[in-house]
Amino acid sequence: MSTYLSKEIRDGLAAARARALRKSRRLRVVVDGVAHPVLRLERNGFALPLEDAPRLRGLVDLYDGARHVCQCLIVASAEEGGEMIYEFKRRSVAMDGPALDFARNDDAPAALLPRF
Repeated sequence: MSTYLSKEIRDGLAAARARALRKSRRLRVVVDGVAHPVLRLERNGFALPLEDAPRLRGLVDLYDGARHVCQCLIVASAEEGGEMIYEFKRRSVAMDGPALDFARNDDAPAALLPRF
């Protein structure tokens, strides 16, 4: 069996793999109201398809479907294999409620009932 494929077949397979990745991922980066699909999310950054990726820099929001995952400060790092790689300078996890300005005890009650 031959393991050598022509350049056209390899390019076609790579394009099909990229399309499948783009459709299967729910992750997206939102910048100024414009959403860009994320191909890969890693510990220190993420990758966008090169043809869709602008030279992003600054504060962006990362979403998994409709859920806000984190807010990131990013910089464009490199172009590799049809992907634009971005690195995190800062990544803050999004909170469900308002931020507290005090330390909450683990055994604190959920709510206080008033006395009548």
